[in-house]
Order: sequence, then structure tokens, then C-alpha cells
Amino acid sequence: MSHSTPPRSLQPFTKPKTMKSTVFWRLVEDIPKPLYTVLTITSIALPLLLWWAVTSFGNIDPKFLPTPARVAEAAGHLWMTRELLKDTVASLWRVAVGFLLAASFSIPVGILMGSFPSIRALLEPLFGLMRYMPAPAFIPLLILYLGIGEEPKIMLIFIGVFFFNTLMVMDTVKFVPKELIEATYMLGGDRWATLTQVILPHVLPGILDACRINLAAAWQLVIVSELIAANEGLGRRISVAGRFLRTDEIFVGLIVIGIIGLTFDLLFQYLLRVTCKWTSQQR
Repeated sequence: MSHSTPPRSLQPFTKPKTMKSTVFWRLVEDIPKPLYTVLTITSIALPLLLWWAVTSFGNIDPKFLPTPARVAEAAGHLWMTRELLKDTVASLWRVAVGFLLAASFSIPVGILMGSFPSIRALLEPLFGLMRYMPAPAFIPLLILYLGIGEEPKIMLIFIGVFFFNTLMVMDTVKFVPKELIEATYMLGGDRWATLTQVILPHVLPGILDACRINLAAAWQLVIVSELIAANEGLGRRISVAGRFLRTDEIFVGLIVIGIIGLTFDLLFQYLLRVTCKWTSQQR
């Protein structure tokens, strides 16, 4: 009795050999937790190791590239004198006030622009124009209108975050599936219910992502804002250290800003997981 080969269409699917890949090169798939942890540690440890090797075995002037030990020593000195703490608190306060003001205005405006084409047609050209104006270019006007106190520093952060965050929120709202909105109306929902119970929950992950991204812009702008006659702040610390070639203090300021930024980034990701458990998006 002969055995015939089943038709190709009835044969079980087997992954071609060309599609086989290592765990490292998985495409849009989760990798094992141990591998993820190792890669995360490597992303920090490897640059530190290279930095130590270059400064230890290379003939490099410490004024241009200090050793990690020298940077740690400078950080300890600034911490003991409480200068680092004062500068960090001052920068944190400016970023917090400027960013929260920008977010509190940009989120509702962005939702309205994304939800109502009439509001989008009214505001999008203006916001598109303002988006291409670099925020530091407003420094002379801010000094002229607001003086040299805290107001121009906070307003600079506000300008640099508000327009970008508004447009990013608007784009998130624009892509809400129309089927969801039509289904809400069919079930008896009105405009307010559609806005608050359908659109807002659907775009909340995108809003949090937009704020997380633009918080980085706020930290970049605080360095510029603290050049406006600031007495305290990480930006001022970096500027003064550069003036006197204290490269180790420059590294201290940059590292502190990076650590604070990474901390806030992780907090946003945690907030997203806690408040948007219903979302199916992979983060």
C-alpha cells in the first residue's frame, strides 16, 4: 500500500529555517526577563567601563576628560557643601512649575483640537508656526517683559513644551477610531459622554507618552533658562564650571540631570501601567 504525500495546502505550517533567529534578534516579541536585565545593566556599565579605560590608560588631560573617580570626588564635595542639593532643588522646581503649567493647558487644548475639526482649523496653523520658533529665541523678549527673576525661566520652559505637547496630544486624538464614536452615539451617548468616556480613556496612554517625551525637552530648556541671571541651578553650575574649566563639575551636573530624567521616565512608565491596565499596547 503506497503512502501519498498530502497536498501542500494541507501540510502543517513549519517555520522556514531562514526565519529561525536567536532570542536576541526577536522581532516585535518580548525577550526573556533575565536577558532584558543583563542588557539593561550592560547599557550603563559598558559606557562607564569604556570611560574608565580611556581615562586610565589613555594620555588624556583631565581638564578635557576627568576620570570617573575624579567626577565622584567632585560630586561628593558639592554634596557636602550642599551646593549640589541647592542647584538640584532649584532646577527641579523650575522644571516642575514650567512643565505642569504647560501640561495643564496643552492637554485640554490638544484634546479639543483633535476632537473638533473647527477648533483644529482655527488653532493648528498658529501652533504649527510657533512650533518652528526655537524657544531660546524668546529670551530677549522674556527678559524685556518679565525681568530677570524666576518668571522668564519658567515661561521659557512653558513655551518650549506647550506647543509641541498640544500638537502631539491632538495627533493622538485624531486617530481615535470613528467606529467607537459612532457606536457611542448609537447607544445613546451625547457629545460630552463621547468626549469623557470614550475619547479620553482611549487616548490616555498617548497623552502620558507625549508628556513623558516633552519632559525631556523641559530639562533641556532649564539649562538655557538658568543662563538668565540665575544664582542657583544645575544649568548655572555647568555654565560656571565650564568658565573655569572644572570639567569634573560639568560631568556631575550632566549625570545628575540624566539620573533625574531617567527617574521621571520610569515614573511615567509606571503611571502608565497603573492607570491604563486595560490597554493592550505593549510598552
